[in-house]
Amino acid sequence: MRMRLGMAVVVFCGWAGLLMAAETPSTALLVLAKTDQALLIVDPATLTVMGQVPSGPDPHEVSASADGKLAYISNYGGGSLHTISVVDLVNQKALPTIELGPLRGPHGLTFEGEKLWFTAEGAKVVGSYNPATKTIDWVLGTGQDRTHMIYVFPGLNRMATSNVSSATITMIEKGNAPGRGQSGPPPPGLPNGPGGTGGGGPMGATQTNWTETVIPVGNGVEGFDASPDGKEIWAANAQDGTISVIDVASKKVVQTLDAKVRGANRLKFTPDGKLVLVSSLGGPELAILSAATRKDVKRVKIGHGAAGILVQPDGVRAFVACSPDDYVAVIDLKSLEMTGKIATGKQPDGLAWAVRK
Repeated sequence: MRMRLGMAVVVFCGWAGLLMAAETPSTALLVLAKTDQALLIVDPATLTVMGQVPSGPDPHEVSASADGKLAYISNYGGGSLHTISVVDLVNQKALPTIELGPLRGPHGLTFEGEKLWFTAEGAKVVGSYNPATKTIDWVLGTGQDRTHMIYVFPGLNRMATSNVSSATITMIEKGNAPGRGQSGPPPPGLPNGPGGTGGGGPMGATQTNWTETVIPVGNGVEGFDASPDGKEIWAANAQDGTISVIDVASKKVVQTLDAKVRGANRLKFTPDGKLVLVSSLGGPELAILSAATRKDVKRVKIGHGAAGILVQPDGVRAFVACSPDDYVAVIDLKSLEMTGKIATGKQPDGLAWAVRK
């Protein structure tokens, strides 16, 4: 009897040791399992799931903070929900959610410049959340239907959104404008004007002005990405099976590719800008195109459909969420072959990197 008890203690301690060893790696692959309503933390070196944390209802997209310690998850609900879940990646636990109030249907997320940028489909807006002040500190309406995904350019002076039902990409650019009521310098006698004695005020202040350019693309546009040099945006049009190539400087479509990617869900450039990956929920293949020739390089069979795409920063591998098959496919970007699978629970979708600093 004593021997059995001793064996039990050894087994228990062994399991306890394993659980304690399953720490979040310094570089983690984050995977959302929509049906399981869970965030999975994966070690990309071993392709092992190291932890699982509740994600909140209907999780769709995920992004990590700049220091890699927190994950933010959009709770979508087809445009009806109004929260963003927060996960402590170090301790692998859920934190209090971010309440968006009337900004319903959060979906696209990206963390840039110490802020979380998001779309809210139900309100037709984009916005930013400041973790330092725990406030939504900026909101801008798009006037477009189903403002879905968002990309923020380096420097935070330009961003773009895809608007699924309006079949448009919105380019949003930051500039300066005269203060309220002003179309130019303040008149004589007012602060900052000729003869003025004040140190400035609302009439003379320069305000931030955001301009929006709505660019017609194809039907069902959803997944899109900017080229690493920031000169082009490629947008996949799910209903048409085409890809719209937008020149960022002119804010115009310069070419429409007959890429035959019906059901396209996500599109991503490789870090060197040479390849473009397109997933499709309507087919078994990952489409790989050449950015230079704008033609097919290869179609890789990965399952029965796919959603989220994430490319490793060194460009060696890509991870593709095969939602109908309940795994994430691992793609070798040199051989352009599927080399592995990560079992991630039911209906994997959003993917992100978390790099702890």
